[in-house]
Amino acid sequence: MDVSDTLGVPDAGASSWDSLWGGFRWQVPGRYNIARQCCGRWAADRSRFALYYEDEAGHREAWTFWDIQQAANRLSNVLGAMGVMRGDRVAIILPQRPETGIAHMACYQMGAVAVPLSHLFGPDALEYRLGHAEARVAIVDETTVEKLAPVRGRLPGLRHVIGVGDARESWVREWSRLMPLASSRFSAVDTPADDPAVIIYTSGTTGNPKGALMAQRTLLGNLPGFVCSHDFYPRDGDMFWSPADWAWTGGLFDALLPAWNFGQPVLGYRGRFDPEKAYWLIERYGVRNTFLFPTALKMMMKAVPAPAAVYDIGLRSIMSGGEAVGEAVFEWARGALGVTINEIFGQTEINYVVGGCGSVYAPKPGAMGRPYPGHRVAILDDEGRPAAPGEAGEVCVQRACQGVRDPVFLLEYWKNPQATADKFHGEGDGAWGRTGDMARQDADGYLWYEGRTDDVIKVAGYRVGPAEIENCLVRHPAVANAAVIGVPDAARGAAIKAFVVPQPGRQGSAELEAELQAHVRRALAPYEVPRRVEFIDALPMTTTGKVQRKVLREREAAAGRPGEETSR
Repeated sequence: MDVSDTLGVPDAGASSWDSLWGGFRWQVPGRYNIARQCCGRWAADRSRFALYYEDEAGHREAWTFWDIQQAANRLSNVLGAMGVMRGDRVAIILPQRPETGIAHMACYQMGAVAVPLSHLFGPDALEYRLGHAEARVAIVDETTVEKLAPVRGRLPGLRHVIGVGDARESWVREWSRLMPLASSRFSAVDTPADDPAVIIYTSGTTGNPKGALMAQRTLLGNLPGFVCSHDFYPRDGDMFWSPADWAWTGGLFDALLPAWNFGQPVLGYRGRFDPEKAYWLIERYGVRNTFLFPTALKMMMKAVPAPAAVYDIGLRSIMSGGEAVGEAVFEWARGALGVTINEIFGQTEINYVVGGCGSVYAPKPGAMGRPYPGHRVAILDDEGRPAAPGEAGEVCVQRACQGVRDPVFLLEYWKNPQATADKFHGEGDGAWGRTGDMARQDADGYLWYEGRTDDVIKVAGYRVGPAEIENCLVRHPAVANAAVIGVPDAARGAAIKAFVVPQPGRQGSAELEAELQAHVRRALAPYEVPRRVEFIDALPMTTTGKVQRKVLREREAAAGRPGEETSR
């Protein structure tokens, strides 16, 4: 067995959080390569499947690890012939499809830096990221080539564009023509664990997006959380699927790469998310493990409240993150799907550090969970000191855990040393990585999300996080989704305003507003009751399924109702 099989994997025999966390020690090797771990070492077994693929039109493919490796070798040789050298950036602007995974393996094994970009990005978003990363090559398909076309002339560093599928333009080199010409033999680079591997651009809340430069070892840092959040993945018969875009941390480091690290198959689906299609895919492919955003779970719950009566599904584990799931969805999943949702918390720069592991420690619906093995997590106040129990503060993660550097941390923000410095409290191994997310820790050690530092609302001296109010609103049968922000109030400093998406068939009205206010008043504190409720058709969301409260605040300001500026 490869020695790295034991790296970053918690003990499945742990009986409590204390034994799970306390019995774990990092063993990060000096040399490490994601492509070797996720594909190369499995490719000798030509019968071992890596990817089952389907698109919206019903086209299906199946790829073994050997197939992926052969194609990755050819692409590495193609990129080398195009002048791509170790450390050069290669943009991968593709949805979930086989070529996406192949491109990642090709980049990692040759020491190039992958720059995954969402296929949903428009021309301006692509131009900034491609220019900032100084990408030498971009790989696109028919859905993204038209978005690149208007800006490629303003990207002098972009030397080549490779087109997948039907991406055929005079300036595009066709994948289908290039790959057969290249050798299927390639000698992978022996990379140090700290070698750069990928740049993932974060959306941020202010200024331009920042490029988080992640190392080859970053995958190791994600494994304890992945294993625990899927109740000790892999088990016999496990099959993984997530609609999360492979261009984001949630799709790449929370789904595709860790599953392949264990030599397990993944389902890739190219198409928009539809709740009934999700059930169909889970049934057809025997999906046992999934990562679903809370928004997706809410849609599935509303669309098919009793899925067992309609579909033959056998889910073993569900991980969710990005926003709080809420008690209503949690209890539905446990009753209707027979699965305890393990919520997780992390961010691109410091991912998969907190969460649930229902097979070891009891879940608390709505809680973020507890720190995963290998990560030292604390709630710090504005001065970088530990917050009092039960008091809100910023979630921070220490550089080293039990005397060993935590491999999950980013290397730096690409070409942004000031942002890199601002990311940390302190110096050296004792430094604390700042997440910008607020939480409180209860007496049992569970963390409870309070929102982003810029989402926290100060009402009459109380610090109020939006998540608890939003989850309460969603439990009302007339509410499909909800978001909460602070608006100016002369008496209280700020007041709560809720944006509510009604359930199909329900209409917003003064009567429903009063009903929702009474609903919150019965469940929460008086200062958490929304003073105003606005009914809207849809909430502004990021491509990773998070509510964009900042957009709602900006909308209030544009309408002459300026949102509150919160301070840390």
